Amino acid sequence: MAKAGGLGGWRGGLLLALVVVVALAATGVWNPFPGMWDWVNRSQPISEPDVVWQQRVGGTPRSVTIAGETVVVEQRTRVEARSLATGAQLWERKADWAAVAGGDRDAVVVVGKLLVKGYEVLDPTTGATRRRNGDAVAVWTYRNMLLDARCVEATDCTVNAWDARGTAPLWTAFVPGVRSGLLGDNPGLLDTRRLDAVRIDDGVAGPEPVPPLLGFPIDGRVHVLDTATGRVLQDVEPGRDERLSVVGGRLLRITARSQDGTCYFAISGRDAATGQETWQRAGINLRTADNAGCVQREDPHGARNVLIGVAPDAREAVLDGYDGRLLLVTSAGEKLLAVDDRYALVRPADKRAVVGRELGAGRVRWTRPTGPKAGAALTPYAAVIADEKPSRLVALDPRTGRELVSLRTSANALAVGPRGMIIGEGREIGYVRFGGARGAPVPPRDGGVPGPGGTAGVPGPEDSCGPKRELCPG
Repeated sequence: MAKAGGLGGWRGGLLLALVVVVALAATGVWNPFPGMWDWVNRSQPISEPDVVWQQRVGGTPRSVTIAGETVVVEQRTRVEARSLATGAQLWERKADWAAVAGGDRDAVVVVGKLLVKGYEVLDPTTGATRRRNGDAVAVWTYRNMLLDARCVEATDCTVNAWDARGTAPLWTAFVPGVRSGLLGDNPGLLDTRRLDAVRIDDGVAGPEPVPPLLGFPIDGRVHVLDTATGRVLQDVEPGRDERLSVVGGRLLRITARSQDGTCYFAISGRDAATGQETWQRAGINLRTADNAGCVQREDPHGARNVLIGVAPDAREAVLDGYDGRLLLVTSAGEKLLAVDDRYALVRPADKRAVVGRELGAGRVRWTRPTGPKAGAALTPYAAVIADEKPSRLVALDPRTGRELVSLRTSANALAVGPRGMIIGEGREIGYVRFGGARGAPVPPRDGGVPGPGGTAGVPGPEDSCGPKRELCPG
């Protein structure tokens, strides 16, 4: 009996304590429940060492972009912005698509709805609407420009260029329709496609500078637009065996001809203003064709002003899109993992490392030991390597190979900025600083860029002067 009474007394005491806690919480004197819920709901760290901050977002991110001092997270039906310093949510909006335009100091967030004309330009810190458009059917976002397309009729359209935070168009170009497949944010133009990397997001580098020329596919033809002036320089119809692409300030005619049971390739670089051929190469396979009759259905691999192809001896090659120069030819068994205008990341034949190579000069800048399945990507601020067994994400200075951060994590690399990167797994995202310090690598601005950078007015990849230096004095 004493034992039962003791048990009843224990239960009574616990019930009394719970009543007291509820009464204190109801009167606002003391409320332990939010803290208890945070403790129960706390996620495990997504990396080791731990990130600066880690937050759970409303849904699985479709894209993540560092925009100045904010992090913009696009989800399926909404977009939200968080503080880069703390991860705290700054604002949230309903949107079917979102994209970031502008650079570190003038970034904006562009949002819209599917199958609905128009878009809004939002301040990334406050979410306030800076500019609203009710007519555009498509938007393209770049680091130094924003383009939109409006159509009065299906065959009567205009393309307008804006500064990211501008209130009046820089220029307007008339084109005979853009509606066929060109809808929403950043619909595909005729340029290059990036090499894929496991656990590294396609948009990890953020918005790119606008190319000198853009190729708009319209009704089976290609309209080549000069992004400095808004002039339509060419209106070209590809031949039966051709695919057209606009890379490095040139219109490329890529021919794939079936003969003797194989495909024979040829590339011709044309001056977009005159149509005259400026360079040509034969035998380089740009991987634009499938195996069925050499039909070309894909854009060539590459980035910015360079192309990636395969030579007749099965070695991979990097070409300058402006003048056709071979900037790099790999050795037998090597594989290209990533390129930009300055460097290439290569996996050697033994698959035990990732090697940073300088384009043009061809010399090895650095070597990083990795597993045989490591993926890699190049951004303006870091070379990112995703390794397995153990799972790691590593960021390196692209020029020297100096380690900026090394994380033991199975998360993905989502976005890279000047001082750190965003990683994520599921709905969890976190921010890690490079070196844990402020001295992050700054993109070079001295113009000493191999390849197309600095040739015939085509700028280097980190030049903020515009595609033809039209934004810089002198």
